[in-house]
Amino acid sequence: MPTSLKQRIHTTALLIIAQFLVAIGANAQPVDRLPLSEFDVRPPSDWVEGSIGDMRVNRAQCRSFPEDQVRQRIVDIARQEWAFFGSLQYQITQEAGENLSREERRARRPRLSPEESARVASTIAGYWSTTAEGAWIIERQNDEWREEGAGARWRDAWSAAFISWVMCESGVDSSTEFRHAIAHHSYIDQAIQARDGLVQGTLYTAYDAGEAEVVSGDLLCTGSRPQYQNLDERRNFLGEGARTHCDIVVDVDLENGLIDTIGGNVQSAVRLKTISMTRDGRLLSPVDPQGRPVFAHLKFRDNGTRLAAE
Repeated sequence: MPTSLKQRIHTTALLIIAQFLVAIGANAQPVDRLPLSEFDVRPPSDWVEGSIGDMRVNRAQCRSFPEDQVRQRIVDIARQEWAFFGSLQYQITQEAGENLSREERRARRPRLSPEESARVASTIAGYWSTTAEGAWIIERQNDEWREEGAGARWRDAWSAAFISWVMCESGVDSSTEFRHAIAHHSYIDQAIQARDGLVQGTLYTAYDAGEAEVVSGDLLCTGSRPQYQNLDERRNFLGEGARTHCDIVVDVDLENGLIDTIGGNVQSAVRLKTISMTRDGRLLSPVDPQGRPVFAHLKFRDNGTRLAAE
């Protein structure tokens, strides 16, 4: 059996089991990553060394794979990380009161147990290691661990680091293709610049929600501060900081009008979200479970990009 086919079969089987447990309402358990001999992905924990409280970047280079494998690797690697975290799904929480401070809202969100936080500590540190700022962020987290113990929550949001690691391990090793960064707006801006013809050779091109067909491997991005509605609102602030978030599209169900995405640091873990679209593939607004509109649809490099029907 060809290696690529074997990898796909093993990865699919792992995720079918995890999704089945979620579907029947059972308590899904974390699933170990596949061995390198079956799925050629280096665990993120291999990117660091040392123990909690004394962890350091063990610098590793991004992978390089043939162009026709990258999209599927992005999807499969995201799914494997989701299974490693226990096949968790996004849970909508009701927060009483509209005037809660950021700290109060943060305290009310679901968080991992101290034991689970300790189990995934080196994994999250590995995500950070693919970014230029990863070394000092991990060192700052060491201070948190020394003060609060192994179950301490990460003081820095790691969702963009998760995306950066997935891209790096999938075979995207050039910043010209994708800016591995600690903030989503860095590579969102790159994709907008690609759309506007200002840069070339990027892995993703930005579209407004509903403008292009959504397929697995694409990224869907929202903003919270500011809450952008479309690309034009972000175009006015390219290069400036913004609180944004992107998830990887892993499945599109046209018949039922649903999109499954996986993202990092979603309620302190790698979680799956299911969002809505119309049957012709256009995104509804808002589509994010938190009520935030997808203002940027980053479409994977594709010479045959199809725009959604009006």
